[in-house]
Amino acid sequence: EKRTITLVEKNGYCDSVYINAAKIFQGICTKKPKDRTLVLYRDDSVLPMPTSKDEYPQRVSYELAFNALKYQDLLEEILLDSSVYPCHSIPDELTSLLVVMLYDLQDRKFQAREIFDGKEPVAEVQKIEHYLYSFRTKLAAALARCRIKHDALSIECILPETIRKQEQRASALPLCFWINTFKISLQDVFSDLDKKGFTRVESVSDFDHYTYCMDQHCHDVLLFPSSLKEELLNLDLFADYKLILQ
Repeated sequence: EKRTITLVEKNGYCDSVYINAAKIFQGICTKKPKDRTLVLYRDDSVLPMPTSKDEYPQRVSYELAFNALKYQDLLEEILLDSSVYPCHSIPDELTSLLVVMLYDLQDRKFQAREIFDGKEPVAEVQKIEHYLYSFRTKLAAALARCRIKHDALSIECILPETIRKQEQRASALPLCFWINTFKISLQDVFSDLDKKGFTRVESVSDFDHYTYCMDQHCHDVLLFPSSLKEELLNLDLFADYKLILQ
């Protein structure tokens, strides 16, 4: 199941992730003065509560919610410029879901979502997905106009300078993985990584792509270059909870 969920990450998420992300976003989204409020967010109690307590869906829910928060102004501008919002068939209680799913849709280059997990669909997610996808051409055009207006090659360039610098610093930090010693020994982890083509080095200053090192203070923590995140998340070590992303 874990390998399946990791695969879904590149093509969309299961319905419960969108629901959870919408609930998180509802609580953290930027509240604007009434005279500047064009997109309305109301209490999202209409959304069903997710029941999964798995670590991975929770983590990606927070990532999706905070990405939507980071680009909230842009996403709202796209919705308004494309005339996709407001819509009488989409109540204000579903606006948070609309925004987080719009972020994910544009992140997939407006391609259709692929579902691999076979879990029960959520009606609200299906409704928003079909609505957004039916207007994908207008949404993509609105995004293009926003980029032209801001003279931006990508949506990352539209972010304020302070946030872009924070993103650059964060992306340069090494990835930390705990070794789950209840499931695997350090030596077996080293052996497995060696078979996958990884080389162990002394410190982060020696990183050169497929390399890793041990943390200087915690003997059961490994550090990897941040550029390897996608590949690491698809390793059996991660899928089997033998390596746990910090």
